[in-house]
Amino acid sequence: MIPRAALANITNWINRTHRKPLILRGARQVGKSTLVRMAALACEAVLWEVNLERYPNLYSLFQTRDPQQILRELALILNLPNPGTRPLLLFLDEIQEAPEALVCLRYFYEEMPQLLVVAAGSLLEFTLAKANFSMPVGRVEYLWLGPLDFSEFLQGTGASSLADFLVQWRVGQTIPDALHQKLLEKLREYFLVGGMPEAVQVFAQTGQFTEAQAVHRSILDTYKDDFGKYAQGAALEKLRHVFERAPLLLGQKVKYKNFHPDWKANEIRQALELLERAGIVVKVKHSESSGVPLSTQEDPTVYKLFFVDIGLALNAWGTGGLELSAFLEGRIFEEGKLAEQFAAQALAYSAGRHEAPRLFYWLREGKSTNAEVDFLLTVRQTVIPLEIKAGTSGSLRSLHQFMALKKLGKAVRCDLLPPSAQQVNTTVMTPAGKQAVNYQLQNLPLYLLPFVFLGEF
Repeated sequence: MIPRAALANITNWINRTHRKPLILRGARQVGKSTLVRMAALACEAVLWEVNLERYPNLYSLFQTRDPQQILRELALILNLPNPGTRPLLLFLDEIQEAPEALVCLRYFYEEMPQLLVVAAGSLLEFTLAKANFSMPVGRVEYLWLGPLDFSEFLQGTGASSLADFLVQWRVGQTIPDALHQKLLEKLREYFLVGGMPEAVQVFAQTGQFTEAQAVHRSILDTYKDDFGKYAQGAALEKLRHVFERAPLLLGQKVKYKNFHPDWKANEIRQALELLERAGIVVKVKHSESSGVPLSTQEDPTVYKLFFVDIGLALNAWGTGGLELSAFLEGRIFEEGKLAEQFAAQALAYSAGRHEAPRLFYWLREGKSTNAEVDFLLTVRQTVIPLEIKAGTSGSLRSLHQFMALKKLGKAVRCDLLPPSAQQVNTTVMTPAGKQAVNYQLQNLPLYLLPFVFLGEF
């Protein structure tokens, strides 16, 4: 099993004296069930894994709302092992199939606080959104899980020494060119394989991109098969169409006519909301970003889209026969979109996220004053603009304008160059006329993107 950074979150949860039942959230096939098994093994707990999709006859058990009785009957019906003196971890998988089980999390918390209870479900978000039952608000906690990040990919593909180097690196240290090139090569592998655990595992075992791409196709088909569970009729047709178009519009401001010129905007919007609820797409919303928190200045009607996983997005482009050499030789169209997708994925699913992904960017539209900053982050209560470049050069005109307007002192650019820092002193045209702009720019290679959160620059 591939090591996951989120494993530390679950083991810390297990070791806490005061804990609430934990609900894992995230798209289908990002590894939620595997993560729970890893946590039980790491903490030497006896795992009772109950898949409520496979055992519909168990639904009535939870209607009793009696934790002791539920455990007794689960053990008898499923012939589960006696934990003895070891801790017991009850894992209720596909819990959306039995909403009464969600209600029972409250009673597990109140009457059996020593019991380790974890729940997950591939379509859980749709059950939670209905809210036609009594959710145990305040008596559960959440952990969002996404695909494997780049460091986890390195560990899973036999490059753990490179992953260790990234963990130990600190701002100001140089990176030898040979090591830098090796990390860029692995980064491009990640662009192709992505972070879906099964795809990474197959690639690690075979070394064949085509094998990983076969997994991508299977996952995409699984997502499509799910659509019938939360959309019907004409809405289902539109959902499938929007799903197929979304990867082609990565990083673009959403304009509903780009999905279908003849459909109503509201129909497209509803389809995108369903895909977002399923964890398949991630929205990055415009924020005026005049201070923190960024969410208080967001405009929910202005946003751009990214996919759950870069490997899935590439496969959805129809690049099934693409080889790594196409990346190494610069023979890939729209590589800038992939670089932004990589960044969005890394930012949205950073380890330890206990709230839904919320990403922001800045956009100003005008006849002669268009400007866009790719991402906005909050680091130590300060807004940090982040620009993403797919190569080793690129204009920073929009970033200059943003820094002049917002009077900020630090910014970050991620590209394919080794790390460096510079003091920017220039002038820029703004709606108020020409202005001087001075700020510190930290340049980081894309593979060091997680260091932006540390704010050590």
